Amino acid sequence: MSPRHLENVADTVIRQVLSRLPEAIRETAGGCPVVVEWIEQAVADDPELPDDLLGLFEGRACGEPDDEHPASLPRIRLFLDNIWEHAGRDRQAFREELRITLLHEIGHYLGLDEEQVEALGLA
Repeated sequence: MSPRHLENVADTVIRQVLSRLPEAIRETAGGCPVVVEWIEQAVADDPELPDDLLGLFEGRACGEPDDEHPASLPRIRLFLDNIWEHAGRDRQAFREELRITLLHEIGHYLGLDEEQVEALGLA
């Protein structure tokens, strides 16, 4: 798939995932922007970033004390090229892996650690 097509599919999947969350979680998750990126550019901007990431939650989780520094604002980053490769370049597998990765990162935003997210089947 072309990069633009992957972005279009990702936009659709992200909207679907967020719309299907329980209302309370959907409202809370609405405070955390989701951005799609390409790992090559992300690593060029931040060389310390591992180049095999599928997704990344950054900032403060909901419920943590507010911080006045913009860098602490939450966001979820989804690396489409890595997800596409991880999915074996299969369209349906890409959609599913994107869904799982987004839910995994939302779990972190909600304050869950890796073990808790994994226990929910989102690892």
